[in-house]
Amino acid sequence: MTLPQTQPDSTAPPEVHFATSAEGFPVAHLGDTAFAMPAGHGETHFLATTWRVRRPLAVLVRNEFYGHGEALAGEEAFRAKVLEPAGHAGEKRALGRREIRSHANISLGSSQGATVFAEGVVCHSTARHGGLHLAADRNVKVDRRLRRPGGWYEEEPEWVIVALTFRHLFTSFERRSAEQTVKDSWSDAWEAIFGTVRWPGQSHEKDRRAFHARHAGDWIVISAIRSEQRDGYVEVVATLGGRRGPEAEKRRFFVPSAEYEIGRIGFLADPVRHEISEGPLSFVGWGR
Repeated sequence: MTLPQTQPDSTAPPEVHFATSAEGFPVAHLGDTAFAMPAGHGETHFLATTWRVRRPLAVLVRNEFYGHGEALAGEEAFRAKVLEPAGHAGEKRALGRREIRSHANISLGSSQGATVFAEGVVCHSTARHGGLHLAADRNVKVDRRLRRPGGWYEEEPEWVIVALTFRHLFTSFERRSAEQTVKDSWSDAWEAIFGTVRWPGQSHEKDRRAFHARHAGDWIVISAIRSEQRDGYVEVVATLGGRRGPEAEKRRFFVPSAEYEIGRIGFLADPVRHEISEGPLSFVGWGR
């Protein structure tokens, strides 16, 4: 099967491509970053991001975007937000990053090429999952709360730790993206490093912990799939308090597709309203 190709948008700067994803929401590509505008709760939408995408925009799906940004009023706001950092490409050229050949065996796999940001700061690409490597003298400059042993920082999303530490090696757009991701994903470290407090709604990680604490005795969905047994429903797996691991008690529920929306934090399965699924399985590997 031939995959659909994304065409440049004629009204945008040449570095920006807009398209519609495989799941029908707007997506865009600028430099090393891909943007998406998936639906949020109700009629809302939000900005999502991912880094170093290699596949065509038109085949991307929602779970490939890990960064969760601000709410967007609609597609016009999405386009404006994507076009805002259009100077990113020019800044990146000015930084003078060098592409080099590399076949080194690294902790993330076999390197298929690398980009030198500066002496001791190198980004490797691999067949599955690349990342940034810091030499020992560079790695000691990373705050101990965020430092990774050996200096390896995976591209999704640990690259932001490097960008936060060596700001002068990254574009203004990359720095803004990195700051937001650290605030969301490593909020405790951010607060300790900068002496600030992230309030409810300002940190995904803190909001997630608070959600799980409030619903420790409720069934929180940990996996979902479109039901093959019942049209218009999603089949979900839920555990008490969202616990994971072989010891966690699991239940399957049918949830109407129109109702299922995991949103920023999570989704609660209600044994009173949602029918427990005990029949044929839509999940591959259930019970193995």
